[in-house]
Amino acid sequence: MKLHALLTYLHSLDAHEGENPEITSIENDNRKVKDGSLFVCIKGYTVDGHDFAQSAVENGAAAVIAERQLNLNVPVIVVRDSSRAMAVLADAFYGHPTQRMNLIGITGTNGKTTTSHLLEKIYEDQKKKTGLIGTMYTKIVDKVFETKNTTPDSVTLQKAFHDMAEAGVSTAIMEVSSHALELGRVHGCDYDIAVFTNLTQDHLDFHKTMERYKHAKSLLFSQLGNAQLENRPKYAVLNADDEATADFIKATAATVVTYGIDKDADIRASDIRIGAQGTTFTLTAGRDIRNVKLQLIGKFSVYNVLAAIGAALCGGINLDETIASIESIKGVTGRFELIMANQDFPVIVDYAHTPDSLENVLKTVGEFAKSKIFVIIGCGGDRDKTKRPIMAAIACRLATDPIFTSDNPRSEDALQILRDMEAGVEGEEYTVIVDRREAIEYAVSKAEAGDVILIAGKGHETYQLVGDAILHFDDREEAEKAIQTKLGAN
Repeated sequence: MKLHALLTYLHSLDAHEGENPEITSIENDNRKVKDGSLFVCIKGYTVDGHDFAQSAVENGAAAVIAERQLNLNVPVIVVRDSSRAMAVLADAFYGHPTQRMNLIGITGTNGKTTTSHLLEKIYEDQKKKTGLIGTMYTKIVDKVFETKNTTPDSVTLQKAFHDMAEAGVSTAIMEVSSHALELGRVHGCDYDIAVFTNLTQDHLDFHKTMERYKHAKSLLFSQLGNAQLENRPKYAVLNADDEATADFIKATAATVVTYGIDKDADIRASDIRIGAQGTTFTLTAGRDIRNVKLQLIGKFSVYNVLAAIGAALCGGINLDETIASIESIKGVTGRFELIMANQDFPVIVDYAHTPDSLENVLKTVGEFAKSKIFVIIGCGGDRDKTKRPIMAAIACRLATDPIFTSDNPRSEDALQILRDMEAGVEGEEYTVIVDRREAIEYAVSKAEAGDVILIAGKGHETYQLVGDAILHFDDREEAEKAIQTKLGAN
């Protein structure tokens, strides 16, 4: 695409004159620039892309988008907000790909990953080609690609959607983080269905207050637009049991579909029964009533299932076929994942890394634990410090044997993070083991028949972030090794 044609999408009042090179790609990393690239200068937390503009030109950039004038020998287009401009240009450069597919966005503090995988299964069972973007990976039909953020930057995102469209994807499902909404990474994404799971404390290091965090989430629903097109209706699928839903209903002009357990809702679960092998409940969806038998465990799993059912119904999928798909799902990697290696006590690995998710998972464990509950929990470095004592207090309240350990300390001192956690549990009984591997080994060595071990916080992650190092570490692998060591010793 020619530069001038691309710039028309910015709707600038200034005429675009002068050089009109062919743009071969859009980049915001000077190291990825090649001949013909349009380089976008983004001000980050630690670096400013404007400082790398000259390097980008030397690498072949044909033009530069910036927030101030730069002395370069290629066209420099000055914009008010380069992040916003990048999102608009990426959508245009890749041919508005989300307008060529059904796009479902899922936001909320917890449950995004599970809900997205439930929906993927539902659509795949309908013989639809699907795309998935989220915390664990990006998936295009059957090809999996690594992702760094829950929601990638706008260029990476639009390229992924373009690749999905080229691969024949008809439905794309993505997790939409509050960071992405606040920073405008999803500008240009044409959502058909937006889903809200829940809102509890997280990311206050970035948003500062819960009110600002909630406002960021609301943007997904307000950005569904004001028009209800006959050939492309918009839906907001909202958790009726969450207080934030009232504000999201006000924020959206889309058709609202609610789901819940405790309050009246369009899609509702009742008579919930939770066991060690699964969960059953009665589903009421409008006039339809069905008995549902899940292989998933816990009340939080029921919420995720209700959200997925709501989105599937809005997408025109038959209720009974939707239920059949959901009932066939055994679980999602790192989400209440059971690790069994011939031991006589269950070990569960879960991504719970917020106060609410930890409480939900521990309450679920309490439903079937016959004796002791061991919980291994830490808090990430360079993240919301206010939740550390809260997480520790929840662990001490709901587990018999809480063990505090490290969890991605990043640039912080792991011992200081643990001291922050301990500040919330003065006088309580707990164990501190800084090394996460040793903490897992300790819990497994102490556990007996009837006990349950919950390893919380990392879930699917296969690394520890310590300083600038990325060290291989997988809770599931470490649990299996500890179990085999124990069985071998016996």
